[in-house]
Amino acid sequence: MSGTYLGMPSFPEAAREAVHDPTLRGNLRHATHTIRDKRARAVAELDDWARLREAGKRIKDHTLRYLDRYLVRVEEAVTAAGGTVHWAADAEEANRIVADLVKATGESEVVKVKSMATQETGLNEALEAEGIRAYETDLAELIVQLGGDRPSHILVPAIHRNRGEIRDIFRSEMGEWGRPAPEGLTDTPAELAEAARLHLREKFLRARVGISGANFMVAETGTLVVVESEGNGRMCLTLPETLISVVGIEKIVPTWRDLEVFLQTLPRSSTAERMNPYTSMWTGTTDGDGPRTFHLVLLDNGRTDTLADEVGRQALRCIRCSACLNVCPVYERAGGHAYGSVYPGPIGAILSPQLRGTGSEIDASLPYASSLCGACYEVCPVAIDIPEVLVHLREKVADQGGKGHRLEGVAMRTATWLLDHPAALNAGERLASRTRKLHPKRLPGPGAREWTNSRDLPAMPPEPFRDWWKKNHA
Repeated sequence: MSGTYLGMPSFPEAAREAVHDPTLRGNLRHATHTIRDKRARAVAELDDWARLREAGKRIKDHTLRYLDRYLVRVEEAVTAAGGTVHWAADAEEANRIVADLVKATGESEVVKVKSMATQETGLNEALEAEGIRAYETDLAELIVQLGGDRPSHILVPAIHRNRGEIRDIFRSEMGEWGRPAPEGLTDTPAELAEAARLHLREKFLRARVGISGANFMVAETGTLVVVESEGNGRMCLTLPETLISVVGIEKIVPTWRDLEVFLQTLPRSSTAERMNPYTSMWTGTTDGDGPRTFHLVLLDNGRTDTLADEVGRQALRCIRCSACLNVCPVYERAGGHAYGSVYPGPIGAILSPQLRGTGSEIDASLPYASSLCGACYEVCPVAIDIPEVLVHLREKVADQGGKGHRLEGVAMRTATWLLDHPAALNAGERLASRTRKLHPKRLPGPGAREWTNSRDLPAMPPEPFRDWWKKNHA
């Protein structure tokens, strides 16, 4: 996969370019509206959806509160079941562990289940540097990989591509990665899916090493769970001799009973299905069934720091359903690449700056990549208050004196002084009222000018509230 997220411009700069791409906007509009409408119908079928949502929130909050205990329990259970657990403090350590494990098998290629964690660490690029080729087997991830592209959506990484673009990618690139596309391939979904199926089948049958993430880890048994819709995950999880799973430490649920809640809310929130087509579960290794060797790499990579933030930690509840992306008016217009992260959309705007810090231009801008409309909170199946976290992170960025936010700091300090000096505030209010006919209808300056080009400034009242009160309630 070519290209990285390092050195990308800030969100406003990247989004400005994206919104002028009519093909991208058309693809996004069609896809997000279709998915969110289907999701709304699927959720409406459940009378107890609100209670399931609250249950998911409480389970996640409880797990995060006692995460240290549940991580130890997972390690003990996985080890007892025949697996080996590795701990990775950051992306570099996780990639090194996986690369060493693959090299120890003597293999030079791996097949992969769709995994946000390995995208986060840049595993494919790290393996390529070690002479190991990683083949993505999820259809959308395959499209992204063949196109030398980056994912732009959590659930549908190739959402920014239309059928014609996918057909062209398959025709020109499949032969470089294995079996070429069939002659005369059209852009009909059935033909595109069949071309991918034929291309991937030889890789499933040949691969000796599989790499996955996990949607959930059940602490009481050490069981890992992957949910997917195509069956490629089942092939990667069962056929290879060695299976390596890279999983964020927040993916734990305490018990099987807790898992039942998320197996109802996740498919409805993500693919608008009543249940997931393929739910694969494995516990260590079993003689004669599945991989003979299993390694679990538990990834921190900023999660412990996020956990320490009482407001921001709720981002770790996320079950990667992508419902927030599909209702976000900003994502619909800007697309996922503008966020400069494998986690785009509203959840990415609060998760990436916490995992990576706000030292870069792109991460400092992400908390501002929102209108704070609250639609993301309304659809979140674990009730993450994304607007609350966005405001919290904006405060942090402003306190750090981030580039572009100094003016906001000056404005806040000025307002603080005025509110501490009532006489000055009163004089300012009277002056503003008396000069209201001279006030401009549009504000000058970058940012303010664009904001008021499509919005009317509030009309200044003829007198301050203090004067009106004295006159009418003397």
